[in-house]
Amino acid sequence: FGWDMAKELGRLDIGQSVVVNDSAVIAVEAIEGTDNCIRRAGELCRRGGFTVVKVAKPQQDMRFDVPTIGLGTLQTMHEAGGRVLAIESGMTIFLDQQEVIDLADKLGIAIVSVKAEEMMLRMAG
Repeated sequence: FGWDMAKELGRLDIGQSVVVNDSAVIAVEAIEGTDNCIRRAGELCRRGGFTVVKVAKPQQDMRFDVPTIGLGTLQTMHEAGGRVLAIESGMTIFLDQQEVIDLADKLGIAIVSVKAEEMMLRMAG
């Protein structure tokens, strides 16, 4: 669900991230950036447990505004109550990868890397 929403936001050139909980969109990233989107989701979904989905836009110019995650993303998710970070494999810059994985383990946040092609096949079948 979150993947479809994030890809549609990208297609419309709105943003790269969406925050979902079950089948509800909690927050959508626009010009404010991912961290502020996550913070807003935390304010709107006080029970936490939500998923952040970050993908490249279909027309993404990989020279500019490339989807990026790092320690700050994880810290913001933890403070806001996020539990899952889903990113697009091969299209997301993963800063300080081992440190982020270690922090995610410590904070109880799952990081899932999804290939766009596999997701498209799953949705079609």
